[in-house]
Amino acid sequence: MSYRLIIAEKPSVAGSIAKIVGATTPHKEGPCGYLEGKGYKVTWAFGHLVGLMTPSQMGLTKDILPMFPAVWSTKVLGKKGKTGKEEPDPMINKQMKTIEKLFNGASEIIVATDAGREGELIFRYIYEHIGCTTPFTRLWISSLTDDAIRNGLNSLKDGHEYDNLSAAAHARSQADWLVGFNAS
Repeated sequence: MSYRLIIAEKPSVAGSIAKIVGATTPHKEGPCGYLEGKGYKVTWAFGHLVGLMTPSQMGLTKDILPMFPAVWSTKVLGKKGKTGKEEPDPMINKQMKTIEKLFNGASEIIVATDAGREGELIFRYIYEHIGCTTPFTRLWISSLTDDAIRNGLNSLKDGHEYDNLSAAAHARSQADWLVGFNAS
């Protein structure tokens, strides 16, 4: 069965949107999962789930500065372990698997991450990291009132209308990486 998938930036926003579209059946384990109903599935990120790899993960070393990757590669983010090094985060990995399955099974993705550069980056990094090709539209709202959500859903925009915003978000992320790793 075909469904429209909505992805929000965080669970609370997903819950507000799910209520409006009638996706009230939970498929959850702890904070991970999605809601389903009336031809929709609604899932969420926990903010940034995917980010740029570290220099060593991209095969770069500080022996040669400035470090500038030939290809910008992403990874599923982890959490800081007891040693201070990044370790896999089981919750993030579980939600990423859920998102990937939902992205690849949907007829359309409705992007409901926050309206702005970082919200766009959160979605695009996940979408690109998964290698998804499902068409997407953008829900652009600045309020979570029932009326604002309904109005936004009635005026969805083609997701590619936000490609320039995505490019700005990618540029900011890459600039932060370049300054952070080359200047430290």
